[in-house]
Amino acid sequence: MAEQPTELAELAARVRRMEDQQEIARLIASYGPLVDSGSADAVADRWEPDGAYDVDELAMNGRDEITAMVAGPRHQSWIRGGCAHFLGPAHVTVEDDDAVAVGHSLMIVHRDGEFVVRRATANRWQLRRGPQGWRVTRRTSRVLDGREEAPRLLAALDIDEEDR
Repeated sequence: MAEQPTELAELAARVRRMEDQQEIARLIASYGPLVDSGSADAVADRWEPDGAYDVDELAMNGRDEITAMVAGPRHQSWIRGGCAHFLGPAHVTVEDDDAVAVGHSLMIVHRDGEFVVRRATANRWQLRRGPQGWRVTRRTSRVLDGREEAPRLLAALDIDEEDR
């Protein structure tokens, strides 16, 4: 009988961790449909107000810059031409109110009557739990073109592995 409260606490912690992982996976999965539909404010709302999005070709700081990217002419031309951002399953590590998710994404564009992969990317999402749930504090994306930086992002599966 004495072990029951400890077992219940351990079970509750495991359930919470699984719920956190599921919420984070859903947040990441929502990015593609939202960005491809041009839902700029909804995309930016996935980030903390001061969150960062660091892509090879563009660094964005704060929700306003993320909104501007989605609403901007370059991204809107991809939507008009046909594009799909596909995010594969992410490996999610949760520690208290911080989390890291690591995985791949593809950006597919419609060009000359065919669908072409524009980029294959390694992604590292850093997230924090707040009053509105999980939000992105930083997303780092690097194209998988042979440079060492992208595989390093994929290898850093845990919160403390970012600077290895």
